[in-house]
Amino acid sequence: MKNGIRIFQIAFTYIGTIVGAGFATGQEIIQFFTQYGKWGALTIMVATALFIWLGTKMMLISQRISARSYEDLNKHLFGQKAGAVISLIMLVVLIGVNSVMLAGAGSVFMEHLNMHYQTGLLLTIIGTYLLLKRGIHAIMQINSIVVPMMLTLSVLVVMNTIKLPTADRFLSLSTDHNMIAVWFSPIVYTAFNLVMAQAVLVPLGSKTESKTAVKWGGIVGGIGVGLMLLSAHIAISAHMPGIRQYEIPMGSIASHLGAVIQTIYVVLIFMEIFSTFVADIYGVTLQLQQHIKLSPKLISVIVMFICFMLSQFGFSSLLSILYPVFGCLSIIWAVKLMLKSE
Repeated sequence: MKNGIRIFQIAFTYIGTIVGAGFATGQEIIQFFTQYGKWGALTIMVATALFIWLGTKMMLISQRISARSYEDLNKHLFGQKAGAVISLIMLVVLIGVNSVMLAGAGSVFMEHLNMHYQTGLLLTIIGTYLLLKRGIHAIMQINSIVVPMMLTLSVLVVMNTIKLPTADRFLSLSTDHNMIAVWFSPIVYTAFNLVMAQAVLVPLGSKTESKTAVKWGGIVGGIGVGLMLLSAHIAISAHMPGIRQYEIPMGSIASHLGAVIQTIYVVLIFMEIFSTFVADIYGVTLQLQQHIKLSPKLISVIVMFICFMLSQFGFSSLLSILYPVFGCLSIIWAVKLMLKSE
């Protein structure tokens, strides 16, 4: 029973870490899958298989080597010197991603809660600072509540989409992109998101005693990510191309379920962004603690201030520039993980 609970805690933390700002709002799905039309569903299946395989493998290796942070994993994969350099690159990646997360929170407040963009940023930072005191346990508890609710609402969105005359558009949408871009996209997407998630999945794996719990937690988590990807892709495809004008396309789609459900969905989108932001700041702080002689609290504050400054550039602009670039950098890391034995 205890092992079963731990499996779902790991799975929900995995899903919650991947389902960040771009995923929960729908921007990532458009960028990496929906824009490729009828090929989107097949590439989502490829991404799901990679999430199951590589996410589980990452946590199992972290458990075996008792990794303190993602830098320890990178040194194991690449060697001491190369691993340190890769970890420095990952640090830049994670700070960039956290800036996107923070910008996403500001967009949610501005577009759907009629509050100022800066208010969303500041409330997210304050909440993160307060939660970081509780470490990995707080991250797992948040995701154990938010992720099941998000999965339930994803099912509701799909059920509502099925009623539309455009429900099967995901099977027929055309694309101008070449096939190399189509099939490279899920690899880039998975690699990028796993690099982002390693800040949480590495300490999560290393601090879990049961190998079975880690293995099945990764499998269930990977399947959950795939199902959420597919449900969002189907819903967004049914509303293409008009849905692209929104910063938070999934929030707009949820409006068809009524005002109450839309409000709940928007709050959950924010909670997903928030939980991922907390998790990433936690992971970055662990890594920097190995090099900087400052208190964890002060390190976290400095990192969040940098994210705050970068988030002033807006959400979509950051997403479209940072994600593909960081995704390509992450390919090297993912290939190394594929080739490494457990």
